Amino acid sequence: MLSKVVDVRWALGVVASAAVALGLGAVPTAAHAEWKPTKPVEFVGAAGPGGGTDIFARAVQLAIQNHNLIDQPILVSNKGGGSGAETFIYVKAAAGDGHKLAFGTSNLYTLPMVAKVAFKHTDFEPVAAMVFDEFVLWVKGDAPYNDYKSYTEAAKAANGTFRMAGALSKDTDQTLTRLIEKDTGAKFIYVPFKSGGEASVQLTGGHVQSDTNNPSESVGHWRAGQVKALCVFAKERMPKGDKVSPTQSWGDIPTCKEQGSGIETYQMPRTVSLPPDTPQEVVDFWAGVLKKVTETPEWKDYLTKTAQTGRFIAGAELKTFIDEDEKRTRKVYEEEGWLVN
Repeated sequence: MLSKVVDVRWALGVVASAAVALGLGAVPTAAHAEWKPTKPVEFVGAAGPGGGTDIFARAVQLAIQNHNLIDQPILVSNKGGGSGAETFIYVKAAAGDGHKLAFGTSNLYTLPMVAKVAFKHTDFEPVAAMVFDEFVLWVKGDAPYNDYKSYTEAAKAANGTFRMAGALSKDTDQTLTRLIEKDTGAKFIYVPFKSGGEASVQLTGGHVQSDTNNPSESVGHWRAGQVKALCVFAKERMPKGDKVSPTQSWGDIPTCKEQGSGIETYQMPRTVSLPPDTPQEVVDFWAGVLKKVTETPEWKDYLTKTAQTGRFIAGAELKTFIDEDEKRTRKVYEEEGWLVN
């Protein structure tokens, strides 16, 4: 019996030695354990504090920490300068470091189209798109408008003096503003801010007439009655739930299509990316962690409170989505004369 054990061990040793000699790595050993973080992790948001990207990053942070999905602490920082370019340049400089992740939106691939920045989306290792944001047309709580048609007709009559706030310049909010203009004939002065949170503050203060924020970016002001939702740019109403404002839940907001808009739907992905030259095993590790996040009660609560659409995309499917969305967006930007790359 002993000789058989020795023979088996000897045989395994020969196979392992041969695998190493041939560079096959066919026999797993302790030295090839799955990668995991060995120091504090930084989630870097490509927008200012209080906006949808910041809320997104902190929701992921909370789920990871509550369920001990990694053994290291997580710091959430925000680098919204240059319409989010600051984040991507910062993370790009950490080539190969799996401890820094960029939290953004479609600005990962749209920003290089419209600005001379020191990165392109192919510099990064995309990990996942985790959620898609709906867009709501918001006005001040005491505004006399109650639907898409009455507001855009008033904007049209104002001869280009109405101001529309949004997060960042030549990004999703401004693109939607241009689509509204094409749909209605109204003209807006688009005013960009570092985040949707800032845009909402400007609206409550009466400094602009409207904004196109995601639900999560205006929920606090909506709850307080300082802003009101005219419509959501979606094919269907958002899911029913508890009332958020004194009179409405998310599902009570009509679609803009219901109110005569020619814009049927408009959504934005929220993305997570790693620096260039990050090993595939690190990308796979984080994709696995983020997939687990989407299965937690904290994540489900986040989706409910923010009225976002949960949809997890990773791997080859994500790369295909980015390529296709980049092409669609490039066409719109070309029509607007925004392209610089």
